[in-house]
Amino acid sequence: MSKYKEIKGFKVQTLSTDTAASAIDAGTWSSGGSLNVARRNLGGAGTQTAGLAFGGEATPGNTADTEEYNGSSWSEGGDMGTLRKQLSGCGTQTAGLAFGGQSPSAKVAATEEYNGSSWTAGGNLGTARKLIGPAGTQTAGLGFGGEGPGPTNSATEEYDGSSWTSGGALNTARQDLGGAGTQTAGLAFGGATLPVTGVTEQYNGTAWTEVNDLNTSRYAVRGAGTQTAALAFGGSPGPTETEAWDGTSWSTVAELATPVILGAGAGVQDAALAFGDSPISGVTQEWTAPSTFTKTNLGQVYYNSGSNAYKVTEQPVPGGSWSSGGALNSAKGGTAGTGTITSALVFGGSPFLAETESYDGSSWTEVNDLNTGRRNLNSAGVSNTSALAFAGYSPPNVRATVTETWDGSSWTEVNDLNTGRSSGNGAGTQTAALLFGGSPAPTAFNVESWDGTNWTEVAELNQGRVQGGGAGANTDAIMFAGYGYPANSLTANAEIYNGTSWTEVANVNTARAEDLGSSGRTSTDVLGFGGYGPGTTVQALTEYYDGTSWTEVSDLSTARYNGARGPSGLGGKDAIFAGGYTPSLVASTEEWTVPVTNKTITVS
Repeated sequence: MSKYKEIKGFKVQTLSTDTAASAIDAGTWSSGGSLNVARRNLGGAGTQTAGLAFGGEATPGNTADTEEYNGSSWSEGGDMGTLRKQLSGCGTQTAGLAFGGQSPSAKVAATEEYNGSSWTAGGNLGTARKLIGPAGTQTAGLGFGGEGPGPTNSATEEYDGSSWTSGGALNTARQDLGGAGTQTAGLAFGGATLPVTGVTEQYNGTAWTEVNDLNTSRYAVRGAGTQTAALAFGGSPGPTETEAWDGTSWSTVAELATPVILGAGAGVQDAALAFGDSPISGVTQEWTAPSTFTKTNLGQVYYNSGSNAYKVTEQPVPGGSWSSGGALNSAKGGTAGTGTITSALVFGGSPFLAETESYDGSSWTEVNDLNTGRRNLNSAGVSNTSALAFAGYSPPNVRATVTETWDGSSWTEVNDLNTGRSSGNGAGTQTAALLFGGSPAPTAFNVESWDGTNWTEVAELNQGRVQGGGAGANTDAIMFAGYGYPANSLTANAEIYNGTSWTEVANVNTARAEDLGSSGRTSTDVLGFGGYGPGTTVQALTEYYDGTSWTEVSDLSTARYNGARGPSGLGGKDAIFAGGYTPSLVASTEEWTVPVTNKTITVS
């Protein structure tokens, strides 16, 4: 078979190129709401549901227009102070950063900060330049490469919220490159050297290291995501090309529906946003990838020419197992957690800890503390650069309403919950979260939904409970086990939420509580592990829910409860449990993985 073709949407390759399946492979681009001001060479920041577009080249010339995206349409925000195109941006919709670019007459070093309604001047770049690679946040920005003073530049500058300082230089000088990640974990890819390049480099806060190249070399490529989970899209050549980065290599995924050459990008790997284009355009496109595949066909179809057989990779959850990961810097319990086994965050804990630790797949690093120390708090988020912390016990034993967002470097307080509580459950993302159940008793039925700005009370649980497990999204969540209210006894009950109401589904096999661990970004691909009870039993038990029933799978290596509670990981495919009580406090981490296997398809 000299030329491989696609079979039902799967790439056909030889078995020697078999790679682990990724949910990102099933992602697709779809149309979003158009910009009000059509343009190209603009700046972008934020997320798919809270995007920010600013500056650029419109008709008849440079513009200072700013627009905000709510997931369906763009609305006008405050104008920039400087008319410019070919600028760069990072941060969020309410804390954006714009830097560099080309004014009508010259390259600029100007930096501006956006607060959700207006722009103010920040510290200038050390060197006026345009077409700079961006990463990071408003208070921890990263700018690298670009044009100025020569046609290509290798300089890196770091922004601290007021001024820029020099960082380590790129190994390959270039302009109009893509960027993703944070100030201390950045990713640079593609660009014009000249000619174009596919070179990819990773930044550790001090120096850049070359890693595997893009499959398609190009300039004007745009990016989204983190250093270990990024998306690169558009550019020239290959204006519809999209590639996904897993921390090691790039893989080609679904193409853009409309070419993007000089547009902008924002978001994360599984929820990116592309907007603007050349010729001048207002087209917006949204990238959406499922959290997981179904339990079969989790990868690609392969052809074995020797045996004339097709094979399909799959990841059967019963084949999964727990293994040891890097230990936390300190033993703790009553914490919250988010992310996957290669990009996780743990924060808070007993008695009223504010500590935050970030995980890169091998070790935990202490990062900036929460503003409000607390225990038995809740969380939402998908990685160690995007998280939401809410509720919990804060000093002196107050059930907190405080909510904080994490941008990869620091925590920021945002709008409070309507009802303070502890030991509930969280689900969803930093901009679309759900909180359900909790203590004291009157809040055991209570549910609140977060839209990125405010909390709103929504439909209550059928059975009130505390200290159970929970996972999913803010319109597709599940709560299971815990102490049922009003009886205050262990329950095996499970309920799912569809964005409108809760429905009881199959019970877990073993009733237990004390904040058992959970993983999953949908209500039909969920892992529940550990916990306490029945009796005085500390559990190592792991159960998997596929949308129909719960199945017991491999136990934790160490029975524990009250560890990094939260909807971490990708359900049956990926989970992490750090810290907790055995009943003694521990710092150890366990990682759940499912091996990829090949299944033969009989060919008649």
